[in-house]
Amino acid sequence: MKVLNDIYKILTFLGVIFLFYFTTPVATNSITSLPKESSMLVESLQKQGYRDVIWLDRYILAIMGGARSGEIEIKHRVMNKIDFLAKISKSVSVETYKVTLIPGETMEVFFDKLSLKYGFKRDKLKLAYEQQAYMSDGAIVPDTYFVGDSVSEEKMVANLLSSSRKVHEKLANKYALSVDGEEWKRYLIIASIVQKEAASNDEMPMVASVIYNRLAQDMRLQMDGTLNYGKYSHVKVTPQRIKEDKSEFNTYKKKGLPPYPICAVSHQAIESAINPEVTNYLYFMKNKNGTHDFTESYENHLGNINKAKE
Repeated sequence: MKVLNDIYKILTFLGVIFLFYFTTPVATNSITSLPKESSMLVESLQKQGYRDVIWLDRYILAIMGGARSGEIEIKHRVMNKIDFLAKISKSVSVETYKVTLIPGETMEVFFDKLSLKYGFKRDKLKLAYEQQAYMSDGAIVPDTYFVGDSVSEEKMVANLLSSSRKVHEKLANKYALSVDGEEWKRYLIIASIVQKEAASNDEMPMVASVIYNRLAQDMRLQMDGTLNYGKYSHVKVTPQRIKEDKSEFNTYKKKGLPPYPICAVSHQAIESAINPEVTNYLYFMKNKNGTHDFTESYENHLGNINKAKE
């Protein structure tokens, strides 16, 4: 009986020790690097400032399924030891968010959606984008991305911009262009207008031709899509709006192109901006089928306007 009591006391004592050990607070870094070799885990973490991580943790992690490798992001600045080990353990699945940026969407509206749907802080997203992006809009490629639940706003924006830049660089290299050059920026601005105006991918080269033809004749673009910038992405353009908007995006009043892309642009839109259809068209008008009728003369354009009204 005494032996059983002694065993019970020992187990109780060990339980108290482990409870104390697992609830020990660990100060964390926002970005933590985990080595591929498990034998280097403790040494690597200690070099990153995790002084409370010791040899015992490597064995605990082995029981938990082993540690992950690569960079992980940790939002909480202080965690219990057991929570920290669970965070870096392979056995804990990481929840991911499916983030979709559609062609023609602006960063303002995109960040609003991320804030409302996933709880990201909008001001942090916007600040991160402003600090990291090489353009005020249009730097992120429209696509569906998968983001870990623990990722910060800064890291998420960095990842989106990094993967998008690779896509842009591949396309730019195809035409011997640099994504940091003014010519590439001009193509993206034109592509963003095409994205807003075209009813389909097939129409994009035609819309691009109208833009180039108008610029060549020193005509104002006079396109509604340029007024759907920023927070106005889905706001209907009215005569009153055209009259009141004094920004550089109001191509009814300002000649030339907007100062930067007005939205996220697809591969097709960029290709259309670089390789527009060769036409003499100066006007286009949406018809009852939802597509556009293109014309060379203002007289014919007025005829299409009247048809649409009918």
